[in-house]
Amino acid sequence: MNTAFSGEEIAFRDEVREFLVDYRALDGFYCQGHRWPQVRKMFQAMAEKNWLALTWPTRFGGLGRSPAFEFILWNEVAYARAARNPLAAGIVAKSIMRHGTAAQQEYFLPRIRSGEMHFSLCYSEPEAGSDLAALRLRADLNATGTHYILQGQKCWQSYAQDMDYLWVLARSGTQESRGRGLSLFICEKASAGVRVAPLPTVDGDQLNEVFFDHVMLPTEQRVGQENGAWPIVGEALADERHIQFPPGRVRRDLEDMAAWLNAQGLAEDPVVRSRMTTLSVQVMETEVLALKVLAAMINGADATVDAAMNKIVHTVTCQELARAVLDLGGPAALLAGAQPELLWRQSLTETIGGGTSEIMRSVVARQLLGLGG
Repeated sequence: MNTAFSGEEIAFRDEVREFLVDYRALDGFYCQGHRWPQVRKMFQAMAEKNWLALTWPTRFGGLGRSPAFEFILWNEVAYARAARNPLAAGIVAKSIMRHGTAAQQEYFLPRIRSGEMHFSLCYSEPEAGSDLAALRLRADLNATGTHYILQGQKCWQSYAQDMDYLWVLARSGTQESRGRGLSLFICEKASAGVRVAPLPTVDGDQLNEVFFDHVMLPTEQRVGQENGAWPIVGEALADERHIQFPPGRVRRDLEDMAAWLNAQGLAEDPVVRSRMTTLSVQVMETEVLALKVLAAMINGADATVDAAMNKIVHTVTCQELARAVLDLGGPAALLAGAQPELLWRQSLTETIGGGTSEIMRSVVARQLLGLGG
């Protein structure tokens, strides 16, 4: 993969690797819910280097670097299993830069850039997971037109238990208006009427459901125009495609599983060697697809289909790696707490993260293969 990068970018990769030496044992990529205080400190240390704002325009205090630097940073962090990229510095900040008011930019951007402020995305709902245009959380203006009243529920929010603010997509139009009737809001998690409840996951971490009971938000906390959130959400997701599924995570899975098999005395078994060789090729495929997404981002091309393919292959490879070691490792791999067993449980959650794999297959089928009308 190194041949794809310039000398400056490779030097930056080496700097990131040196920085991550102090965070080798953090293990926040899989278990951020259990490691958040330490992960937050790491983000603040990164912020001191202005790495949370690598690609931000300089007028907002960023470094104005190309997406390649952002990809390198979060790919190395994923390989180190230190953390996942913070949504505040990506989706939230980039949306505020484009569509926020001057007051919103002045207040939120410096605090995000410094690692002081973090957000959880409140998009999905029990009846609107991958189909966000069907969401039902209401945002209605009060009689004086000074506040929105939020009423309803969100579901499957990552890390909401630890975040400072919620980035809330809500329905301000009619239910029939679908995507044309949605608005975006910034909601402090400590606001009266907000309640976060845990949803334990099979990997030992948690997602959350968030309840909004007559939550009053000043109109100044709406981002963009009323009923104008749909294109904002689409733009922000497009901004993040090159770092959503870093291949470094898959490469690390392969190396760790190979090391575990070796420790069990199985590395020279012909069946093991054959299966791990096949999986090594799949891992290289994820790396190539990730670089293809990055190239599209750098060149300003539409990366929708490439990103969908990358997500599918990334997810399948994670699960096939874990499944293979369970098959090959015998009872030792199945012991609760053993590394292969933990990896298998964690890999299951990748299917739904960042858009379900079923939806990604639909994107490829429609936009690349012309299927489905």
